Amino acid sequence: MSTGKDHFGLGRTTVERVGNTPLIRLDRVASGLQRVALLAKAEWSNPGGSVKDRAVVSMVQDAQARGLLAPGRTVLDATSGNTGIALAMLGAAQGFPVVLAMPSNVSPERKRILTAFGARIEWTDPDQGSDGAIRRARELAGNDPGRFCYLDQYSNDQNWLAHYRTTGPEIWEQTGGKVTHFVAGLGTTGTFMGATRRLKELNPVIQAVSVQPDSPFHGLEGLKHMGTAIVPAIYNPHLADRQLEAGTEAAYEMVRRLAREEGLLVGISAGAAVVASLRIAREEAAAGREAVIVTILPDSADKYLSERFWEEA
Repeated sequence: MSTGKDHFGLGRTTVERVGNTPLIRLDRVASGLQRVALLAKAEWSNPGGSVKDRAVVSMVQDAQARGLLAPGRTVLDATSGNTGIALAMLGAAQGFPVVLAMPSNVSPERKRILTAFGARIEWTDPDQGSDGAIRRARELAGNDPGRFCYLDQYSNDQNWLAHYRTTGPEIWEQTGGKVTHFVAGLGTTGTFMGATRRLKELNPVIQAVSVQPDSPFHGLEGLKHMGTAIVPAIYNPHLADRQLEAGTEAAYEMVRRLAREEGLLVGISAGAAVVASLRIAREEAAAGREAVIVTILPDSADKYLSERFWEEA
């Protein structure tokens, strides 16, 4: 009798479980909007719990293929959390050490997850946000280039290529090619850059909408205010047909709405993406146009449950 691991769909590696995430209809949030469908990719179903699994697998495999991540070398990157978790997870699964530069004010949940996976953290000044983490990672890589394989997610083309190869095609297939708008937040910008490029190739009239915080001082963890932050090298501002801003309080309120109206516990950047998507949905409905709006829910709420906004009415 065969004892093959795959007999019951088991035995897939961590890498093989990345991608092919569900597309969820947000019917109650978009209630009353005629001829408009508001859909969202549930990226928390990736094994590391976020959209960043896609980019991390792509960057690590590329580094391995080019001999940059050889035995004895340590993976290094700057992160606000999700990329770090994905790297720590993959490092544990494949046996390479991971060092992360990260602002010290990230949520307690993120700190515990990273500790569980065995990553080593270089904590940086919380007032400098992700930019401070980037500077520290660059310093570490420059001081000991022989030790570190610095992935540099903000400049690494494998970041956006992961979404060009996977996220974009998945959205196209899951909507039967009917997607009219693609909405995504800007952090490293990889998700927006890669998925938009592929969707525009499939249908140039698809509207690509980027979302960023409305202020340099914000609580939208994982997103960048491009006017004041270190701009990722992979970012092309001309790719977006439209750029929208989201406020921290509006994102918090949307996160609570998604929990209480849709039964979805999502992260703060997901709330910001839905705020922008709902704005577009209302505009399209008011104009009487049919629209299929797809956005990204980068992660779940499990890393944010200690935040006080959950207790607000």
